[in-house]
Amino acid sequence: MREFDYVIVGAGSAGCVLANRLSEDPATRVLLVEAGGWDSNPLIRVPKGFARLMDGTRTAWQFPVEPFHPSARPEVWPRGRTLGGSSSINGMVYNRGQRADYDELERLGNPGWGWDTIGPIFTEMERSGLAVSAVSATESDGLCEEMIAAGVNLGWSHERDLNAHDGERIGYTMATIRHGRRVSASAAFLHPVRRRANLTVATRTVALRILFDKDAAVGVRLGRNGRTVDVAAAREVVVACGSIATPRLLQVSGIGPAGVLRAAGVDVLLDRPAVGARMREHRVFKLQFRLAEDLGYNRRLNTPARQAMAGLKYLLTRRGPIAAPVYDVLAFVKTRPDLDRPDAQLLMAPFSAGPQVPGEQLPLEREPGVNCLGHVLRPDSEGSLRITSPDPEAPPRIVPNYLATEYDRGVGVAAFRRMRELFATDPIAKRITVETLPGPAVQDDADIIDAALEHGYCGYHAIGTCAMGPHDDDVVDPELRVRGVANLRVVDASVLPIMVSGNLNGPVMAMAWHASDLIQG
Repeated sequence: MREFDYVIVGAGSAGCVLANRLSEDPATRVLLVEAGGWDSNPLIRVPKGFARLMDGTRTAWQFPVEPFHPSARPEVWPRGRTLGGSSSINGMVYNRGQRADYDELERLGNPGWGWDTIGPIFTEMERSGLAVSAVSATESDGLCEEMIAAGVNLGWSHERDLNAHDGERIGYTMATIRHGRRVSASAAFLHPVRRRANLTVATRTVALRILFDKDAAVGVRLGRNGRTVDVAAAREVVVACGSIATPRLLQVSGIGPAGVLRAAGVDVLLDRPAVGARMREHRVFKLQFRLAEDLGYNRRLNTPARQAMAGLKYLLTRRGPIAAPVYDVLAFVKTRPDLDRPDAQLLMAPFSAGPQVPGEQLPLEREPGVNCLGHVLRPDSEGSLRITSPDPEAPPRIVPNYLATEYDRGVGVAAFRRMRELFATDPIAKRITVETLPGPAVQDDADIIDAALEHGYCGYHAIGTCAMGPHDDDVVDPELRVRGVANLRVVDASVLPIMVSGNLNGPVMAMAWHASDLIQG
């Protein structure tokens, strides 16, 4: 059995940072395991390439979720299946979160996770190869500038760096893009060091289960090309598979709710009811409008021929809509003026889309349009995830339980009304003829919630399925060690007990940076 000091399972946003930092000492042997392949697909480098990557099975896991609304289309949660994980296929939006989020982690009994510790890590990461920029929409026909101007007319500050403060603000989206090319976690942290003699990267290799000797993790059973091999971890096994695959791996390894494990045919090592529970996820409200003139991205990207022309321009200049993140403009807003910080996030773009079909690229409409997405920054509705089979690659049963609490419904409706308020404000209001989705007839709170469940999206930001905390029933302790066993940690978004305000790619990388310090003592 080959032995390493650390076996890291998952080469996503957290795993790439961990591999970089844990292998800095040439005497430390590190194995990084990734179920997907090398991030060599050329679309990974193209910002708008995410539209194809997220719906493909070669570069993404496709996790179906349980039906949650009578009229909602079937929903699938994609997650990255390649080096860089979801950072290689996502929309590249980069937020740090608010100071109060991290201070709340500390208040909940997790010392060392406050902003004074985590805040400087973002600056250090951004100086260590993680490119972050605000990409101006140079071909939006002025629509993005008019959205920003409308926000300014509502009292929101226009910021070039949307991470500059935690007040109400609007501006071009901060994104992990440099010179028109995506900068994933693997590009920033793994590829620069992957030739270190003490770092081994195993791609197309599935972690089948964690291996234990009594109450200590001692290695991982791996599968590749139909063969299995066991690898030993002299110090620790670190699971960094994300909020879906991490609890799944723990459960198939015997750590989870005893009843769930037995029903799935898995022997129980530790009865841990919280593994797979306490899941929180954003539900995105969608608003779409028809434009009076033929402006925006639809006319540039709504046919294969036009996409090819835009692609050629991108190859020659690294500019144009293909060089931009998923949404061009972002805002953080308050749903009530008396709040001390924003509680909603809005994303805007100069295009409009047709209905999403799972497994297919999001189609753009032929007619010109603009759209806006919004969500509750810190939802408190809790869903769950549980295995139904001992097969480590079988999809788990995911129950999202969107908008289940009074808080989430109230803030969600208020955020939707703020979205409408923005597009009723000049100068962008002058461009609009009619609201096409969900439509002006949707006015009551209940109808707005129904529209979000029927036409909205998941945020791709699930957390909490292996949440940290100071109590015996928390899955991991404040140093991310799995309670009840030795030499096993979890380092990914699943350990967050509360949602960080905004998109999670940046916070997960910062978490892994901090975790590497905890691991090395």
